[in-house]
Amino acid sequence: MAHERDRNIRPARTGEATAIRDLVRRAYAKYLPRMEREPGPMLDDYDKRVAEGAAYVLEMAGTIAGILILLPQDDHLLMDNVAVEPDLQGRGIGAALVAFAEAEATRRGYGEIRLYTHRTMVENVRMYARLGYEETGRGRQAGYDRVFMLKRL
Repeated sequence: MAHERDRNIRPARTGEATAIRDLVRRAYAKYLPRMEREPGPMLDDYDKRVAEGAAYVLEMAGTIAGILILLPQDDHLLMDNVAVEPDLQGRGIGAALVAFAEAEATRRGYGEIRLYTHRTMVENVRMYARLGYEETGRGRQAGYDRVFMLKRL
C-alpha cells in the first residue's frame, strides 16, 4: 500500500466525475440504513463540480483515495463534501482533506470554514469536533436533518 508521502491533493480533472461519483456512493453507502433517503452527496452533479473547479481529489499510488468539494460563499468557504474510499478509511485521508480545505480557505482570504453533516452521521460530528470544529446548530435543510459546524481560521 502507498505511504503517506505518496498522497497528492489536486483539482479534479475533466473526465474524473464518474470516478468521484462512484467513490462518493461507496463511501456514503454505510449511512443509507440510518437515513430516510440518499444523502445529498450521493445526488450531487459531479460533472458540474469538476467543471466549476470545486472538486479536489486525493491520489495515492495513482488512484483516487478521497475527494473534497469546496464551495465559496460570501463570508466563508463551505466544505460541502469529504469522502474517502471505504477500504482506506481510518488512515488519515479525511483529516488530510480537511487540512487542505482549511489551508485553501485561508489562502482565499476566508476567516472561517463551515460544513454540515446529517444528524445520523455521528462519527462525522465527533471527527470534526476533534479537528476543532464547533457545532453552531441543528435544523432541517433541503429535506435533511443537519448538524452545522464551523471553524475559525
